[in-house]
Amino acid sequence: MNPQSPDTDLSFDVTEADFRRTVLERSLDVPVLVDCWAPWCAPCRNLKPVLEKLVQAYGGSFVLAKLNTDEAPQISAALQIRSIPLVVLFIGGKPVDQFMGALPEAQVRAFLDKHIGEQMSEAEALRRDAAEAPDAGAAEAMLRDALSLEPANAEVAIDLATRLLDRAAFDDATQLLEAVPQASRNDRHAALLKRIQLAKNRPDGDPKALAERIAANSKDFEARFALAALQVYEGDFNAAFDQLLEVVMRDRDEWREKARLQLVEWFDVCPDAAAVSRGRRYLGMYLN
Repeated sequence: MNPQSPDTDLSFDVTEADFRRTVLERSLDVPVLVDCWAPWCAPCRNLKPVLEKLVQAYGGSFVLAKLNTDEAPQISAALQIRSIPLVVLFIGGKPVDQFMGALPEAQVRAFLDKHIGEQMSEAEALRRDAAEAPDAGAAEAMLRDALSLEPANAEVAIDLATRLLDRAAFDDATQLLEAVPQASRNDRHAALLKRIQLAKNRPDGDPKALAERIAANSKDFEARFALAALQVYEGDFNAAFDQLLEVVMRDRDEWREKARLQLVEWFDVCPDAAAVSRGRRYLGMYLN
């Protein structure tokens, strides 16, 4: 099996009409990872950036085909899809393995490594090891070494900035992010800048007094927003999501829409994928 040439798209959409050509036939030359998703599936949205990041990191050792199951009933039936996200690996024209659910990056890597030989630089290898390191200090040191090897590697820089932000080194993280070339900036880069802005600017208000106002009047939406902002500042996104979800559930007008918009914004910057998944699930439930 030959890896893809640099000018070949590593990630693409696939339909029932071209499934044979783009998946079955193509898997004769290079492994094809098929991401079975749907627009309404929140875990699918969480898994998508992980898969797209890994297909780049593996440097052409496999390609990623994204199948919208709502538009592919025949393929869905052939794959016996019962739940999504479902990810199926095709090699040699046949499915060889699969996993279900929005697995974390380390588990997806382990799945790929069972079947696919990685082709990555020393910097990318250090980045992978840093992601799996149990010690935060060791992980940060690995990322610094990786960045010294490849100063233009935006993903390494963003990973390192995330580590710096986790230990409240806001200025260092900001400096690192500002050094990332404009063309290499992505959604992760933007989300980290928003996190820094949230963490550096403490909102006004006394959490205890705000909680007392809410206890006295469950529809004191102003207090709920103020308390949620303080909780985000403290890094407790779950608690903040709960406050605004209460607003969505209890109001049907202006406050509900304001809470929905704020939740969507915070979903993009929250570092806890499980909290985001839970928040999206309840938001969808309360809006219906």
